[in-house]
Amino acid sequence: MSDAIECDVVVVGLGPGGEHAAGSLAKAGLQVVGVDQRLVGGECPYYGCIPTKMMVTAAEKLREGRLVERHAGTSVVTPDWNPVADRIRNEATDDWNDQVAVDRLVEAGGTFARGRGRITAPGMVTVTGPDGSITPYVARRGIVLNTGTTPAAPPVPGLAETPYSTNRDMVQLTELPASLAILGGGAIGCELAQVFATFGVEVTVIEASPRILAMEEPEASEAVQRAFDAAGITVLAGARAQQVEHGPHGFRVVLADGTVTAEQLLVAAGRRNNLQDLGLEHLGLDPEARVLDPDERMRVAEGVWAIGDITGKGAFTHMSMYQADVVIRDLTGVDGPWADYRAVGRVTFTAPEVGSVGLSEAAARERGVNVRTATGDLGTRGWIAEEPGPIKLVADADKGVLIGGTVVGSMGGEVLSAIVTAIHAEVPISTLANMHFAYPTFHRALQPILRELV
Repeated sequence: MSDAIECDVVVVGLGPGGEHAAGSLAKAGLQVVGVDQRLVGGECPYYGCIPTKMMVTAAEKLREGRLVERHAGTSVVTPDWNPVADRIRNEATDDWNDQVAVDRLVEAGGTFARGRGRITAPGMVTVTGPDGSITPYVARRGIVLNTGTTPAAPPVPGLAETPYSTNRDMVQLTELPASLAILGGGAIGCELAQVFATFGVEVTVIEASPRILAMEEPEASEAVQRAFDAAGITVLAGARAQQVEHGPHGFRVVLADGTVTAEQLLVAAGRRNNLQDLGLEHLGLDPEARVLDPDERMRVAEGVWAIGDITGKGAFTHMSMYQADVVIRDLTGVDGPWADYRAVGRVTFTAPEVGSVGLSEAAARERGVNVRTATGDLGTRGWIAEEPGPIKLVADADKGVLIGGTVVGSMGGEVLSAIVTAIHAEVPISTLANMHFAYPTFHRALQPILRELV
């Protein structure tokens, strides 16, 4: 072991938030060491947000082309996965090489240490390099944890012995299978199901919950289910895999009342926080913790901050970046604002798109809120675009403000921004209902629903 190297801050895990924190703190003049054994930038740019949205965009082009004959003339659309694979490899991921991100950190004034970081004493992180070298770093100001998640697999008998795929494998595909079974009908499972179905893959989604997108409002699940039905995607909701087998002809998933066979199996059944053997016991924290619960400044122990998926506040890139900004302020002596989770938005990039923010109706009622809801469609623009909706707003009737909302449609994530702002700023519903709404836009559809709440 070499002598300990002193610095101001050690950032363990350089996903979106960790990379942002490390680079920003270095630019602010602090001595920063960023540690990661995987790709700098995390899941989002290499296996998540960026490449999957390239896939979604490609599928959208195919769907639009198939609508030309009905609306504007004639067209012949022939799916080809090669341009998608090439774009992901060359434009999004640099063939899964993170040198650009490493250089960005170094140019900001930081130091990069490739390897596995583990807390070995208060204020100390020991990094085990790919070559087995061991280097301890002593952080004078503190440690920032951003260790992220890895795909989780349910304990289905036989599954672990098969060559199943995760999202990381799917974004690297150069050839598509003829058929695909997906374990999990959440955001990742549904997005990828629709992408591959649009490119001609026979897709079956197996979801243990009674409906796909179970975390969303039931109205949103119903809308996406209708789209899946129209696209020929088979959805088996309320179905649990009891056995998984693999042989020369592909996968066989045994259910309680039947079987599903497919050439390839995608497991999209959640993610697991990377907190194992991180040395949390040296901070007085539970080494078996599933999440780290930070205070409003993102502190989880004396001189230790946590951001991103491991905080359990939402496994989104924008959440990790938001929390990183809080940490940057705290470490550079800026007095807030501190973390506020009332208006956390999320978008599932299916067609129709599902944008959601705040509390669902069910979650609000569970909290004892005096709930008032109203629903509607996307109005004139929705009719023109043949995207009916729905939109659902959830209000606190006692306070007269919005606390949740869901927008389903081709611009769901964009219309959502108005609801996010209203919730975050606690704008009275009476004020919102009497604003100007440009006609005929998608966001104008909010007005009659707001007026119904008034």
